[in-house]
Amino acid sequence: MFYRLLCLALLSLAVVGCQSANPYVASSRPLPPAPPQAATTFDASAYPAPARDYGRYRTWAWRNARLPSTGANTDPAQLAQVVAEGLDQQGLRPARSGQPDLWVSADLRIERRVRQVRDYDSYDPYSSPYGGVGYGGYRNGYGAYGSVPITRTYQVDVSVVHIELFDARDGQAVWSASAESGTGSQSIRDREAALRETVQKALSGYPPR
Repeated sequence: MFYRLLCLALLSLAVVGCQSANPYVASSRPLPPAPPQAATTFDASAYPAPARDYGRYRTWAWRNARLPSTGANTDPAQLAQVVAEGLDQQGLRPARSGQPDLWVSADLRIERRVRQVRDYDSYDPYSSPYGGVGYGGYRNGYGAYGSVPITRTYQVDVSVVHIELFDARDGQAVWSASAESGTGSQSIRDREAALRETVQKALSGYPPR
């Protein structure tokens, strides 16, 4: 009985304690006033960038009036001509006067690539100094040829053409692409054909869809 009375007394004290005032009072300071320029400043980061209209780009010129840079085996004027022909196929014409719609830069450089090829060398698991190999790769009617994969690693040099387009109004880069081709022992005509194919491959993605 005494134990029950003690529990009731403790429970009453707990209820009274819960009903007492909370000593912790929430408080906050008012936000500082916005700066005066906030009412007239446009925050571009709060809105998605508008879609770029590539249809308004009609004319182009070399950026900084510089021809493309190339390696020792290619004439910069040759690369400039091939790029100009490729841009013409994309509907872009050289600017005759005034500021163009696009600035164009291009370069050709030699880069090294690591290639891997896997070969399979056939062998007879039963061929040994202790016995011969039977007809068709079988020894005494048992066993067969097997194959072991051998990965060969080698390096090759490739010609990489990089083309970049800039909006002439704000100078921002609007498109770029690269393509590559091998640099084997080719004739002059073969190198010219490979260069045209590489430039066409780089420009095949313009305008972006």
